Amino acid sequence: MSLSDLSAVVAHVTTERYDLVVVGPEGPLVAGLGDRLRAAGIAVFGPSAAAAEIEASKAYSKEFLARHRIPTAQFHVFTGVDDALRYLRSTEVRFPVVVKADGLAAGKGVVIAGGLGEAEDAAREMLSGRSFGASGARIVVEEFLEGTEVSFFVLSDGTGFVRLSTCQDYKRASDGNHGANTGGMGSYSPSVYLDEVACRAIESSVVTPTLDGLRAEGRPYQGVLYIGLMLTASGPKVLEFNARFGDPETQVLLPRLDGDWLPLLLASATGGVAALRPRWLSDATVCVVLASGGYPGDYARGKQISGLEAAESAADVMVFHAGTDRSGDRWVTRGGRVLGVTAKAATLAAARERAYEAAAKITWDGKQYRSDIALDALSRAGGGTQR
Repeated sequence: MSLSDLSAVVAHVTTERYDLVVVGPEGPLVAGLGDRLRAAGIAVFGPSAAAAEIEASKAYSKEFLARHRIPTAQFHVFTGVDDALRYLRSTEVRFPVVVKADGLAAGKGVVIAGGLGEAEDAAREMLSGRSFGASGARIVVEEFLEGTEVSFFVLSDGTGFVRLSTCQDYKRASDGNHGANTGGMGSYSPSVYLDEVACRAIESSVVTPTLDGLRAEGRPYQGVLYIGLMLTASGPKVLEFNARFGDPETQVLLPRLDGDWLPLLLASATGGVAALRPRWLSDATVCVVLASGGYPGDYARGKQISGLEAAESAADVMVFHAGTDRSGDRWVTRGGRVLGVTAKAATLAAARERAYEAAAKITWDGKQYRSDIALDALSRAGGGTQR
């Protein structure tokens, strides 16, 4: 059964009498699976198609933020190449600048252009349909924000919300935050850049007006709302929304809950989530993404993966599959981001060391990964430097 076949999914769920359905990927949410299931009387963790547009369309998201005076980068939306190039060549633009495909692009529809030529190329590629098809038929050009990027999660039931723990994601392909943007090359939790004061400020300046605004526009939000933020000198500003758990942040968030996720998910689907008080382990978690050579560009598939059992045999290590497939009795690569090697430990330094030790045990032809996940956090926290 394909998740894109909404009728088949709904028929299966109703026949089997599911009590709760958790919709993970953005595609079925945007296509309206949540709406179809709710119409069939099924409790759903995941937003309606209308609410999921906050991820599905970057133009809608930016215009929503502007309407509700929620802090974000200044931006312009374009559907024509000539208008986009005219703007990029104007004195109004200061480089670097960010060029984004409007629609879903698996986390890769963002180009940080250092100069005019790179920005023009990105605009042409997106608007021509060569890079992202229909997702690039409209683009957003926005100012480049300086600061520290963090990930913020809340669960909402359409009226209230509860905050989850904090995470940090690493978007660029190469060490030192160089290279092309990706869906995420690693993460850790909790973020060393967000204390209780900062979290409360984000709730008041971003979370509350976002959920209130969606509800006022007839799009009450149920499910998890991921907010990518830049901590700038003038305060937190929204980079993007996801209508789902982010990846690879989820890999470090899930193991840190001190308790069961089911009551949280069910309350988000049926009501009363604001009354819950999730507890979090004091342990830190680190996820290192192992990717195919060439990602986020072209990459080979079908490479045999070795060392999974050895990696997973280590204490408090979990290997999450993302872009893998079975070939007989072997695991082989199928996607760009192949595995998320996640470790938990009492300290961030120990979790980082454990994750990299496990990642080193896994091999295939062309494996690539960043070697500096959470390194900046260790420096800030006074944890010294490690591999």
